[in-house]
Amino acid sequence: MIRTLRNPAVALGALCCTLFATGTALAQQDKGKAVYDKVCVACHSAGIAGAPRLGDAKAWAPRIKTGIDTLYGSALKGKAPAMPAKGGATDLPDADIKAAVDYMVAAAKDGGSGAAATAPAAAAPAAAAAAATKPRPAALSFNRLLKPASKRNPPPPEDGIHDPQNDGTHALQPPLQVFESLPRSNAGNRVDWVKALDNNLIAPRWDRTDPAAAPVVMDLNIVREVKGSMPDVVYPHKQHTAWLDCSNCHPQIFIPQKGANQISMAAILLGQKCGVCHGKVAFPVSECRICHSKKKNVMPVKNAQAN
Repeated sequence: MIRTLRNPAVALGALCCTLFATGTALAQQDKGKAVYDKVCVACHSAGIAGAPRLGDAKAWAPRIKTGIDTLYGSALKGKAPAMPAKGGATDLPDADIKAAVDYMVAAAKDGGSGAAATAPAAAAPAAAAAAATKPRPAALSFNRLLKPASKRNPPPPEDGIHDPQNDGTHALQPPLQVFESLPRSNAGNRVDWVKALDNNLIAPRWDRTDPAAAPVVMDLNIVREVKGSMPDVVYPHKQHTAWLDCSNCHPQIFIPQKGANQISMAAILLGQKCGVCHGKVAFPVSECRICHSKKKNVMPVKNAQAN
């Protein structure tokens, strides 16, 4: 039996509304994925500093229970200890950040297999399996934000940096013995290397290849303004050039030109820019206050009413 529609116009209108809503939802999800891939992926793909991984339903469940508005607030305003406001991309509109949150929440509810509605359902499990087995970038392997060190200053064969199969590794002195007489610090490997250098307790080998070589120490601080509430970053050339020749950083890591270097926490955590050294052979980037050391100039608020 064939039924005829009493009011085809109403049915057509309902269909159009459904298609429009579906199209809007897909567009919003595409935007959320684009923002995630640009801003959020560095931390939420590797679980850095406790960030819940994309598609990890167990990690996201207690967060989702707090409500979407709470998640929006954490993303927009930041959350201690390592989540900056808007993931550091403070120039993005609030709507874009919320779209990224929606995308990650949808991925968690789908168990990671349905994060993108436009992807074929059969391909999702394979993609999830590939993501699970994909090795992390080598630059991250020593960054202490990923996993706290189980033992402080372990001997070279056990530190995960030196080759334990090399006989020369076993000939190296254990750090705890070597560092015992050096000034203490609360960061990195717990040695205040700058103070040790200032007190002539250590001496970089500038003369290793040239007996007449001497350090070219540049006493110049560069301040990088940081968007949002975090203090600005101060880069002290003096402390770095007392150790390193300029060619160690310029021009391969940093282009010596104002405005030519795009630096972000995501790039640093992936072992780029400052992350080439920090997190491996220099103090880890979890010590925020060491770099973010210049308080912002806060404009005084004038009284609304004159006394």
